[in-house]
Amino acid sequence: MKKQTLSEWIEQLRQDPNVVYWHEIEPKEANFVPFPDELDPRLRAALKARGIASLYTHQAAAYDAIQSGRNIVAVTPTASGKTLCYNLPVLDAIAKEPSSRALYIFPTKALAQDQKNELNEIIAEMGVSIYSHTYDGDTAPALRQKIRQTGHIVITNPDMLHTAILPHHTKWISLFEQLRYVVIDELHTYRGVFGSHVANVIRRLKRICAFYGSRPTFICTSATIANPKELAERLIGEPVALIDNNGAPRGRKYFVFYNPPVVERTMNIRQSATKTAVELARQLLVNRIPTIVFARSRVRVELILSHLQAAVNERIGETMIRGYRGGYLPSERRAIEKGLRSGEIIGVVSTNALELGVDIGQLQACILTGYPGTIASTWQQAGRAGRRQGDSLVVMIASASPLDQYIITHPEYFFARSPEAARINPDNLLILVDHIKCAAYELPFRRGETFGGVEVEEVLDFLAEQGVLNERAGRWHWMSDAFPAHDISLRSAAQENVVIIDISNTARHRVIGEMDRFSAMTLLHDEAIYLHEGTQYQVEKLDWEEKKAYVRQVDVEYFTDANLAVQLEVLSEDRSETRGQMAVRYGDVSVRAMATIFKKLKLSTFENIGSGPIRLPEETLHTSAAWIEWGAVPSRFSPALFEQLLVGIANVLGHLVPVFVMCDRSDLHVVPQLKAPHSGRPTIFLYDRYPGGVGLSEAVFERYEEIMEHVKEWVERCPCADGCPSCIGISSADGPSLKRELVQFLDEQLAVWAGPSV
Repeated sequence: MKKQTLSEWIEQLRQDPNVVYWHEIEPKEANFVPFPDELDPRLRAALKARGIASLYTHQAAAYDAIQSGRNIVAVTPTASGKTLCYNLPVLDAIAKEPSSRALYIFPTKALAQDQKNELNEIIAEMGVSIYSHTYDGDTAPALRQKIRQTGHIVITNPDMLHTAILPHHTKWISLFEQLRYVVIDELHTYRGVFGSHVANVIRRLKRICAFYGSRPTFICTSATIANPKELAERLIGEPVALIDNNGAPRGRKYFVFYNPPVVERTMNIRQSATKTAVELARQLLVNRIPTIVFARSRVRVELILSHLQAAVNERIGETMIRGYRGGYLPSERRAIEKGLRSGEIIGVVSTNALELGVDIGQLQACILTGYPGTIASTWQQAGRAGRRQGDSLVVMIASASPLDQYIITHPEYFFARSPEAARINPDNLLILVDHIKCAAYELPFRRGETFGGVEVEEVLDFLAEQGVLNERAGRWHWMSDAFPAHDISLRSAAQENVVIIDISNTARHRVIGEMDRFSAMTLLHDEAIYLHEGTQYQVEKLDWEEKKAYVRQVDVEYFTDANLAVQLEVLSEDRSETRGQMAVRYGDVSVRAMATIFKKLKLSTFENIGSGPIRLPEETLHTSAAWIEWGAVPSRFSPALFEQLLVGIANVLGHLVPVFVMCDRSDLHVVPQLKAPHSGRPTIFLYDRYPGGVGLSEAVFERYEEIMEHVKEWVERCPCADGCPSCIGISSADGPSLKRELVQFLDEQLAVWAGPSV
């Protein structure tokens, strides 16, 4: 049987009735500029030996800005050579002045290892004694002292910087005294609570640098987001120059939105995205078209991989298709990356572990099993096919979830812009206090000293009253024997987290993570299905008193969703806009919540297949919220019908808001109330699920009208008759069409909102 080329297969795909949108990205020639005259000749020769005879425009612009002493953030697509934006000035500076030092911060160990290898290849070509090495949890103890004393380029991650480098800065004097550059790669990953923590880690880093007399330049790189300059400036606390004049070439890319066929019309239920992905990938692989398939979890990766290997075994052999995910040994991952680069492996099924810039060579096709969650991640994954030359194909297969169905039916929204702004709040009081403790352990605070520009004397006095610090002669010194950084997770805003312990191996229990108490109520209750890096675990027991959750690996076709009985108290109203009988407000709230029952929902259809009680005490959370309130229940609605309508709007908001504020669904909670206690009015609250808030609900307040327009449009365009799991979440067969009433109501409200403010 004659093999098809990619072009022939693309023409065949054009005829598929399930293709709902076809987008072509035109090829683009490279824009080159010569090497700067002042570039070290050994570095110039090394790059030429690697086939790099000139620079892309964005690489040259980055070099020029850095040479003039400016911090930069380079924002260009995947495979556009962003690495050289920092390697070029760093290697040039160290070649000319061997005492110079640089610190590279990558979000994952795999990416750090990959970048280290590329960096060391250039250094070897230069023939210069520049020592570059990773410093992470896997670094051998014998190497650590050498890296601390002689490492020109130290490659690490935020967690290691937080717990192992900054608290022990006296062992790193040669690094901090001569630190010229700090590289922060994949900037877009530093958002929400994690980004807020990392911004404070950077404050601590800069404070230690100042103590040793250095003032490093920051070099950031990012995938496409709406606010890279704002995010970089919030993260490092300094002005940043934006470099986005991409000079890299690209081949023609076909981007296809694919909606699996409907298998149950009444409830608008479609064939699973997983099954569809297996079939499309099989067709590509039997034609030996190099393909990557992205799946949302480890379980899905293994499921797709086993089906694919069985389907193509006779034609190409199962060893040419591999899986790639967290949990594989580093040696396995390196072997898979090498096989992809060499062509020995032509297919790979991966979690988002391959989304970031690990070099895997050139693939021709990319299949996304479901929407990755953000537009930035989607473009990162799509960039894995067609690395600079030749045609490539990206197929995004929608799952049945409302978010997937929204994106797949709104291609203009996806392609016209990147609406996602990464938000952080470094001044969140809980996070700030944690890092003030760490900073005080590292160096005593002086009276009048600020922390990243924030006045902190009140916090220092409070910590002194608590016996954590001791003030002496205008300085606050760390008092406790405890080591603060070890007790502070960069992934959570709260202390007293619940520790998650995997008991799958009865001979060796291991800690796999932690979670704040408020989230643990709904995600770690007894019998909950908990996902950790894509692996499914069932919670065997949640010991609330000891703050420990014992989990065991399982492979089930359902997930759990818990109900929270929530009471909200408005503490303060900071911002407000009113139109007629309607208002949108933002402020601080106290949330009292009690988990009551949980449901087991089938993965493919969201069908309820079981439930059970949750027995946990009430928890209180102080956070920020946006809320929409109406003057009264409109006269044409009964209170019961209007309550159903609020629940329907809240359901759609819960699915769509993450698209606009770049967060996970679990980061923002939506609560409808027919009669809010603080006002007695019908209200929908959207609150940050983190103590103190991280700016998500404020973004909802700022984009309220745009968000509600999309809520109305989504419900209107859903093909169901009276409401379904992909829109308002409920149907109303016994009464008037809730869907029709909801659309009409939102039409009226948006018309009111378009009028003058009160």
